[in-house]
Amino acid sequence: MDARNGIGGNPTGTDLRDEIDRLRRERNAIILAHYYQRPEIQDIADFVGDSLDLSRKAAATDADVIAFCGVKFMADTAKILSPDKIVVLPDLRAGCSLEDSCPPDKFAAFRAAHPDHIALTYINCSTEVKALSDVIVTSSSAEKILSQIPLDQKIIFGPDKHLGGYLARKTGRDMLLWPGVCIVHEAFSETELLKLKAKHPGAPVAAHPECPPYILDHADYVGSTSGILDFAAKMPGDILIVATEPHIIHQMEKADPTKNFIGAPGADGNCNCNICPYMAMNTMEKLYIALRDLEPRIEIEEGLRLRAKKSLDAMLAMAGGTVGQGDLGFVTFTADQS
Repeated sequence: MDARNGIGGNPTGTDLRDEIDRLRRERNAIILAHYYQRPEIQDIADFVGDSLDLSRKAAATDADVIAFCGVKFMADTAKILSPDKIVVLPDLRAGCSLEDSCPPDKFAAFRAAHPDHIALTYINCSTEVKALSDVIVTSSSAEKILSQIPLDQKIIFGPDKHLGGYLARKTGRDMLLWPGVCIVHEAFSETELLKLKAKHPGAPVAAHPECPPYILDHADYVGSTSGILDFAAKMPGDILIVATEPHIIHQMEKADPTKNFIGAPGADGNCNCNICPYMAMNTMEKLYIALRDLEPRIEIEEGLRLRAKKSLDAMLAMAGGTVGQGDLGFVTFTADQS
């Protein structure tokens, strides 16, 4: 018998969901699930969304505990914004290829080698890299934020070279790109996508800007996860090809079960290779244990948290449209991020 909760062993099936609900109430916890989580986790969550939106919603609640079903940089962001809350991640190994591609020491050296550049950094990065950055962006806010940076200001964009390249092509801004990629979006095959389009003539393609340009070139809509969901809901047809992590289709089908949503395929014609292996590390069993034990817990040293929060605050101010072109008085852009 587990003395902490009166349960002998770990529950399974319906009992597992019931126990998660019980622990959620007892812990005064809120469960967050990213769109890329498996359906059963999405269905038990209090909020389903993209990483920053989830963290902001959690910060606005009176919950004592945040159980973040996503990957580590997302749970870290929740802790940055909610330092007084306990934040747990069901599997601490749930990382991100974009975060892994940008080690803080190498990013710091890269910044030092380009002292006249500011760092506009995608949120898919470590807390340490956030602390080394001037402004964090999301896929939905990046273009708006970029439009507020003076045209003569040189920019480093990282860690996603595909998102950075997409923004550069769309806005005409010349940016120095860090060479990171998302392994999920990198796995889509142009050849297999063209076969799928031929099989479903007239079906639009919605793609995330983390995809390579040879996928984006065939997309009818390019946008964030929330943008793709909005496009899926409003499109006039009944078939949509989706070029992002396929677990997002669960939300599309819930919103409109009359439409047919098809995941874009990988090189073998099968979309299984496009399931994020890091997101898949989280399970209902691990969520139950995280709520039971309040572990694995996210901890961030306060000085580091405050430095990282500064770049997030800059993003929130600029994404909210509170500044105009060239009016960046609320944030000081500097290459000295030590």
